[in-house]
Amino acid sequence: MDGPAPLAVHRPVTGWGVVARLVGVAFISTIALVSVPDHRHGSWLAAEISAGAVSLALVHWRRRWPLPIALVTTAISGFAALAAGPAVLAAVSLATRRVYWQVAVTGVVSICCAQLFSKAQPDNNDTWWVDLIVNVIVTAGVLGWGLYIGSRRELVWTLEQRADRAEAEQELRVSQARSTERARIAREMHDVLAHRISQISMHAGALGFRADLDAEELRANANVIRDLANNALTDLRSVLGVLRDPETGELASSPQPTFSDLPNLVEQAREAGVHVEFSDHLLSDEPVPDVVGRTLYRIVQEGITNAGKHAPGAVVRIEVSGSPDDGVAIVLRNPLGFGPSRTPGAGLGLIGLAERAELRGGRLEGRRDGQQFVLRGWIPWAA
Repeated sequence: MDGPAPLAVHRPVTGWGVVARLVGVAFISTIALVSVPDHRHGSWLAAEISAGAVSLALVHWRRRWPLPIALVTTAISGFAALAAGPAVLAAVSLATRRVYWQVAVTGVVSICCAQLFSKAQPDNNDTWWVDLIVNVIVTAGVLGWGLYIGSRRELVWTLEQRADRAEAEQELRVSQARSTERARIAREMHDVLAHRISQISMHAGALGFRADLDAEELRANANVIRDLANNALTDLRSVLGVLRDPETGELASSPQPTFSDLPNLVEQAREAGVHVEFSDHLLSDEPVPDVVGRTLYRIVQEGITNAGKHAPGAVVRIEVSGSPDDGVAIVLRNPLGFGPSRTPGAGLGLIGLAERAELRGGRLEGRRDGQQFVLRGWIPWAA
């Protein structure tokens, strides 16, 4: 399985990190230099210091060119004890990347250079295989430490990535929940209030064109508008009251209409002055499922509202038919209006109803048919 890119798990080195590395380099180089006292004289000591300084300068670029820097500093440490510290730092840094072929190459070169360095010491009486065992152990320890650091860094990086993803997913879920909540509230407000407010607008608009009304008729129409406004306020309070449960504070489902409420909706529309012809041809003794009846109710409500806005005074014909086996079909027809509606609307009612029907496994479409507008839908019985 592919791991993260080597640079992805490396963090910027802090000031204390730089100090700790320099102290470690100085300590290792000092131990190496003390172990070869014969080199502490004259020009050879100057060469040691120069080689150590060059190696220390090279490790500054160990992250950019890990393998070349590790090989060069290791080669220098083969004849200069002061280069041992920078060579160890470069080897550990390379091993943290966990590119195993580079680790293997560096390990072989390091062992070979350490063997040469050991044999170059005049007071070294150990056999070659003893030196080899010691050098293998030291090299394995250095590279193993680097591999461990790299493994820890990769683990931390993986955990951080998981935490970031979890946080992003949580934010996405919260955002989606908020969007769903807003959409639900908007749909509730539209379904409950649009019909009432459309009736108020229709009656108020009609008064502007009726100059022949006497005081009693004006009073009667004003009472109708007042009653419609009161009903709208009651509906609004109902929606706002049930959207949030008082005990849990969570959104709750508002009381939803069913198919049995359709006659009452038609009667209210007639009282408001809309001419509605309603035909129920359902072939079933079973009650219509609530979820199906609710969708049908909203379709009829939206159809009556649109007819009142766009074709005031026209006859709205509603026909419901079907059975448990065939599903429920609904057709609303009304003549086309003679101009743009005076009542503003968002134009999203039918779109929302079409989505609602699709969620129930049905369909809904509205289109012109000659001089009529036809809203036709179908909902499966077991939606």
